Amino acid sequence: MTNSMMGSRIGGKLLTALVAAAWLAAGEGVGQAQENRWGFGTDVGFWSGTVNGTVFALGFNADYYLDRSFSIGPMLLLAPVGDLTQIAMAGVARYHFRTGAFNVVPFAGIGLVHADLDRGSIDKNDTSHYIPLGVTLEWQVARTLALASTVMVNLHDLNLDPPIERDRTSIAVMFGFRFGP
Repeated sequence: MTNSMMGSRIGGKLLTALVAAAWLAAGEGVGQAQENRWGFGTDVGFWSGTVNGTVFALGFNADYYLDRSFSIGPMLLLAPVGDLTQIAMAGVARYHFRTGAFNVVPFAGIGLVHADLDRGSIDKNDTSHYIPLGVTLEWQVARTLALASTVMVNLHDLNLDPPIERDRTSIAVMFGFRFGP
């Protein structure tokens, strides 16, 4: 057998091994994709301590579960009505204490908040860092559905210039649903 024939056989075997490994890896990815690791939630409530007092707020979050007790993901909190439009977006880590029918979920995150205040002659806006710290109490209605109540303290430093004072903290109280894996 010549060297070129031996080289082509080894190359053919190597190519076959690579194709088999890729096929097995693709099969593993399909199996993992069927295991749902994503959850999401939606909330409605009030955001107090803003430059416009207490405002109506909407909240949305997504969670990627690294394991049954720990998740990470984005959180969006917005105040879409009135003179003040405020949008806060953060990456959040959550720890899920599962106690049967109720779950206690403390969380912390970091991101950005933008406030736009438009009161006719006053049109101010600012963007700041955003650190949400809070806890959610979940009541499991079904295996993948929970009713949720959240209280969070928001740390930021919005400066809308005089005559508006600096806004450094706010508190949000939210009620909603959680859909989990």
